[in-house]
Amino acid sequence: MGEKITRPAKSADLARAKLLKRALQQGSPPALLEPDTPVASSQQTVNFAEDAPEVQRAFLEQLVECAPEAISILDTRYCVTRINSEFTRMFGFTPEEALGQRLDALIVPPDRNAEVRWIGESLEKGQKITLDTKRQRKDGTLVDVCISSASVMIGGTQVATYALYRDVSDQKRAEALSSALYRIAERTSSAADLQQFYAAIHNIVGELMYARNFYIALYDSTTQLLSFPYFVDEEDPTPAPKKLGRGLTEYVLRTGEPLLATPQVFEELCARGEVELIGAPSLDWMGVPLKVANNTFGVLVVQSYNQHIRFGERDRDILTFVSQQLASAVEHKRNEEALRRSEARYRSLVQRAVYGLYRSSVEGKFLDVNPALTSMLAYDSAEEVLALDPKRDVFLNPEEQSRLMSEFHRKGLLDNIEVKWKRKDGSPITVRLSGRAVTTPEEPDEVLEIIAEDVTERRVLEDQFRQAQKMEAVGRLAGGVAHDFNNLLMVIGGYSEVLLEQLETGCFLYQKALAIQQAADRATTLTRQLLAFSRKQLLELKVVDVNTIVSDMERLLRPLIGENIELTTKLTAGLGRTRADAGQLEQVIMNLVVNAKDAMPNGGKIIIQTANVTLDDSLRREHTFIHPGPYVMLSVTDTGVGMDKETQSRIFEPFFTTKEKGKGTGLGLSTVYGIVKQSGGYIFAQSEVGHGTAFRIYLPQVDDAAETSGPARSASPETGGSETVLLVEDEESVRQLVRETLEAKGYTVLEAENGEVGLSLAARHDGPIHMVISDVVMPGMSGRELAKRLSEARPKIKILYLSGYTEDAIVHQGVLESGTAFLQKPFTLQTLSRKVREVLRGDSC
Repeated sequence: MGEKITRPAKSADLARAKLLKRALQQGSPPALLEPDTPVASSQQTVNFAEDAPEVQRAFLEQLVECAPEAISILDTRYCVTRINSEFTRMFGFTPEEALGQRLDALIVPPDRNAEVRWIGESLEKGQKITLDTKRQRKDGTLVDVCISSASVMIGGTQVATYALYRDVSDQKRAEALSSALYRIAERTSSAADLQQFYAAIHNIVGELMYARNFYIALYDSTTQLLSFPYFVDEEDPTPAPKKLGRGLTEYVLRTGEPLLATPQVFEELCARGEVELIGAPSLDWMGVPLKVANNTFGVLVVQSYNQHIRFGERDRDILTFVSQQLASAVEHKRNEEALRRSEARYRSLVQRAVYGLYRSSVEGKFLDVNPALTSMLAYDSAEEVLALDPKRDVFLNPEEQSRLMSEFHRKGLLDNIEVKWKRKDGSPITVRLSGRAVTTPEEPDEVLEIIAEDVTERRVLEDQFRQAQKMEAVGRLAGGVAHDFNNLLMVIGGYSEVLLEQLETGCFLYQKALAIQQAADRATTLTRQLLAFSRKQLLELKVVDVNTIVSDMERLLRPLIGENIELTTKLTAGLGRTRADAGQLEQVIMNLVVNAKDAMPNGGKIIIQTANVTLDDSLRREHTFIHPGPYVMLSVTDTGVGMDKETQSRIFEPFFTTKEKGKGTGLGLSTVYGIVKQSGGYIFAQSEVGHGTAFRIYLPQVDDAAETSGPARSASPETGGSETVLLVEDEESVRQLVRETLEAKGYTVLEAENGEVGLSLAARHDGPIHMVISDVVMPGMSGRELAKRLSEARPKIKILYLSGYTEDAIVHQGVLESGTAFLQKPFTLQTLSRKVREVLRGDSC
């Protein structure tokens, strides 16, 4: 509001009232001199009561007009009835523009309405107002003024108001400049960093002049780059550091002199080739150098894009004066900041290092430790660690510290020495130590400076990697064995099928042939399990709802586990979808439930649970191979006998079993492992002896809707045909079996042992070839290449692939390419006949 209110003495109010009353009764204007005012002589006094009214009016007009203050006289509605020439000079309004206007609408800024109401209330009470405030000129600019105002009262009634305005801008500017210098000095020591300091300088300059567009440019002689550490502008973004050019900033930097570049000055400089336009053109650009002694190292700049805001010489002088103080402060701040950055860098090397760093005496006592070492040992503060006795509290084996010190005294340093430490909770960690002895003037005794690296996780990863390599090697072996075994099973199973068709049921050889076929079927099941573990089986991946699969499996599982075991399902509503082979996922659930049942011979409880989970870095700390993201979690938990750590490390190995001989093949969990991994998921086991086991499977979520399985297609009859078939198979026994089967069904068979022979045979054959049946993996030309070349020569030819496993060209990551007809070995002869017929008719791919 205002700074002060002055109340005249009551006696003065009374005397003024009496004077006005007497003048009103006499019918003459009131005398400017109050009664009893001493008069020097009659020649020096003008008696208005005796002079003519014209003289009195002229005297009063001259008194008002020549006053050094701007004067306005208002009526009772605070409308202007008179202003003097100083009012016009100060505010820009002519008498014609001002007369009849309310004074608050004329010169009071919009944000000072509350102040106007307070002034009005004070004047109505007969109070004289004196306050420092701001008023608005005709052009919208503000001026600092000291207002003196009072009401003219007659008979206790307000008949008019006068207001005197004294321009105190210079006084305010001087006060602001003095305050600015003080605040710059204060900010030099209090600002936390240069950016905060520059922002404070911007605010200070903004109080002295228009500084909406303000920047500080600094030149680094080492890099020869001009940078703009603080840049606020309505039009231009912050420029990147650059080499010196020919902008106005560089001009001031070169000359070391202040510059007020009006449009005319800028044109002259451009005409002389001294500057060029960089960035948006401003109306006024004013820059002053920042220099210490004779070294100009920067420029302080303000600029205006507004026609109504122009800079003058006074603004340049103020900015120059501020820059002189600012330059010293900036130089001091830059040196201080450089020192702080240097200290911070070295401190950061220690405090933020991922490795533990510590200083110790040659006896091993900790002297200093960094946060990483404190965290490594799982203590809450460095003080706790410093209070430890390393030999007793840190080294898992106290003798290791003695060995460490012996190594140091022998070599004079420690070079990648691995030791076992223990954390606060007693858990062991493996630490690799490297360091040397140092001496300083402050510490003449030798001190060890040591880097401690926690390599526990690395050793765990190495163990995991070795385990993964072992599993991969076993998987490759199992897959290779299964592939070759499939060709043998094809022949055994195929010919046993032929024998069973030709033998009468009552024949004594029929049962022997049936036993051969049953043995082949069991062997086929084993090979499929081996293929599942080695992730080389064929999967029919679809978007599935795991909840639906579990619900469908539940009624099949209950009779399987027996009455003494309770089966509970906890299925999360709104479970996400995943892409998997529904049949294989059923196999996973079946195997895990059977495994859980076998672990509870006296009964117990099995819980199957689903949930939406997001795997993040918290799990990656233990299993670094996991990709973070959303997953569908399927868990099977039992209350059985549990497993120890040694057993858990081997449960997914093929043929490993804890069951008694003849009770299990050791392929159940191996199959589960292979199916989950081939589906892009993860499986983890958690178990304690006597506290049961929990298997958790994580399958990646997908956004697609679940695919519904259509009704099962009825098997087509095993009819034959008369078409010509090109059979290409490198395994002679398999080729012979397939050829005999097809010929028995009426087909004409062209037989080839590899791709090159098959291609040549097709080229020599004059008649049509309706289908090619080819093994995928063969020596020389592959089945895929053969089919491609045959299709180019005979576009209508049908293709049917045979393969023992999926690591080939027609299958990617276990998923069959769309539109590909495929039979996985071993298959029955009936299946072969049906598939050939379907492919020829175009019913199946």
